[in-house]
Amino acid sequence: MAPDRAIAAQARPEQEFFCFRVGDLRLGVPSENVLEVLRAGLLTPLPRAPSFLLGVTGHRGEVLPVIDLLRFLAKGEARIMPRTRIFVGVSGSYVAGVVADTVLGLRKILVSDILPPPMGADAATEHMLGVVAGPTAEETINLLNFSKLLQTARQRAVSR
Repeated sequence: MAPDRAIAAQARPEQEFFCFRVGDLRLGVPSENVLEVLRAGLLTPLPRAPSFLLGVTGHRGEVLPVIDLLRFLAKGEARIMPRTRIFVGVSGSYVAGVVADTVLGLRKILVSDILPPPMGADAATEHMLGVVAGPTAEETINLLNFSKLLQTARQRAVSR
């Protein structure tokens, strides 16, 4: 990185997010929490699993649980379509697949552009890092606290 760019980066810190769309939501998770993106394949449903856990799939010799974020956040239900992707997310020792209707790619966001999550909006707010306003309401990106989300999902799945 050129010295001028390095100085500019220090003056205006930014963070990289993996952005995707699921349902009507545009979401982002810190890029360090995303290992790779897969085509959605066959999922094996698990009996008596929470509704947000769509099932499991094999990935690199491991069993990967797949989460429907819309169900988890009580925002609807994801549908697996030919263009549906699953991104492999990680936080500590937790690894899970997450359904994404459309991958929007990596986006560097200035930390100063991240607004706090809306107060008392709904239960999904507790899993948000913040919001980045777009030119239109449809282009607003909700940034997820992916580590907390995975931890909560695991707790909900184990407590059943």
